[in-house]
Amino acid sequence: MPLALHLGTDDLTRCRFAISPLCQTHEALRMLRRTGRHGYHRGWLRRFRRTVAGLDLAPLWLFVPPAGGYTPDFLGAPPEEPYPSFDDELARMRATDPALAHAEMTRSLGCTPGLIESPQGRAVLDDPAATVQRLADLTERAWRALLAPDWPRHRAVLEADIAQRSRGAADGGLDALLTGLHPAVEWAGRTLTLRRYEDLPDAQRPDGRGVLLMPSVFVWPDVVSGFARPWQPTVLYPARGMGRAHAAPPARPAEALGRLLGRQRAAVLAGLTAPSSTTALARRHGLAASTVSAHLAVLREAGLLESRRQGHHVLYARTALGDALVEGDVGPGAA
Repeated sequence: MPLALHLGTDDLTRCRFAISPLCQTHEALRMLRRTGRHGYHRGWLRRFRRTVAGLDLAPLWLFVPPAGGYTPDFLGAPPEEPYPSFDDELARMRATDPALAHAEMTRSLGCTPGLIESPQGRAVLDDPAATVQRLADLTERAWRALLAPDWPRHRAVLEADIAQRSRGAADGGLDALLTGLHPAVEWAGRTLTLRRYEDLPDAQRPDGRGVLLMPSVFVWPDVVSGFARPWQPTVLYPARGMGRAHAAPPARPAEALGRLLGRQRAAVLAGLTAPSSTTALARRHGLAASTVSAHLAVLREAGLLESRRQGHHVLYARTALGDALVEGDVGPGAA
């Protein structure tokens, strides 16, 4: 049967978004195990093929069944904050209760016949506390090798998805937000139904904490939910524009645009293909945050950018005039 999440009044007022680098890491690993379903990710796979081949993640692969199945929730638990850092999430993972880890790992190993009784299965279950630390070490290794180099670009795509859906919710309410998450997600009569997801007996039900919505670059073509107790009910869905996360870096701005605005300022404007924060832009362009902030202030004053607050961050996006300036043929006399 499909998974049906019946939302009470408190749940309806507490639905929220979050971006989780830890969840993105484990969704990337799950994507690597999905044979023949890579689609949008082929470019990323080509770039990181050698890196993936050189990573020894054997203990971690035990809990990422290649044919689907359950992956322990503590490996990519729903975040408590909207925009946690990877280091904060990893510290939370390291603090997992060994009893909870043992239960979730046992369930995951049980998805593969004979794995619990195997030497590898017995080794990870005999000392769950040590296994949690080992899995955290491997997760950090995967993050540093596979996601950290592109994280500013990935985060920009995820932030843009949240900004766009938030604007839709402001115009059309919760109905507009929840009906457009994924073709397999239905919203009617205060019930969020995931048609392609199995309703498991231990799946966490809405309990007044609301539903956590997390866009993902790597979850495509699926939608993921069903976190077990005690985790918050969560839906991971494919982010709009996720193909941009694996695209080549933005081209250098036109020479004429650089003459008009200055090389750094033109690069910042041209690189804003999706709403981004000052920190993300500083990392992307290798500039100090204070320098980027000064450029953004000038560009906004000139009407080329607009800004809006998203959680703890201020996101900047090009205006129509900014788009026209970047995409048009700006001659030396345009000033």
